Amino acid sequence: MKPRSPRLATRALILDEGRLLIVNAFRGGVSDLWCAPGGGVHAGTSLPDNLEREIHEECGLSISVGAPCLVNEFHDPATGFHQVDVYFHCTALGPLPALWRDPEGVVTNRRFVTRQELSRLRYKPDSLPDAAWGTPGTGRILYDALEVIVR
Repeated sequence: MKPRSPRLATRALILDEGRLLIVNAFRGGVSDLWCAPGGGVHAGTSLPDNLEREIHEECGLSISVGAPCLVNEFHDPATGFHQVDVYFHCTALGPLPALWRDPEGVVTNRRFVTRQELSRLRYKPDSLPDAAWGTPGTGRILYDALEVIVR
């Protein structure tokens, strides 16, 4: 399989009263894997602007984008797919709407979880808890080396 250029995406780490916003981003809920909300970057738009758009689409939230805190890479050797996610600490500018539907139908569920609740779920990347509950503003950015995609 010939490698393709990596896809660039942004993700938001949003804490509310010590709980992290996570989403199940599989059409039709075909997987129990959870992750931070976010998505693909559109060329010619800044990473923070892309992230604000994605979070509004997926969760119905307006956010303030803070410092980057994690770079994560994953790939699918069978297809050549390769994605680089840049995670940012973010602040919600209002409550999570009770009723919301992702217009693209990708996010099928969203919820806030404590670190302990997250530990009982299947999630990616493995460094998600450290990135989310680490110390924002320290200037320390975590990096996850390239791993094989999980579904």
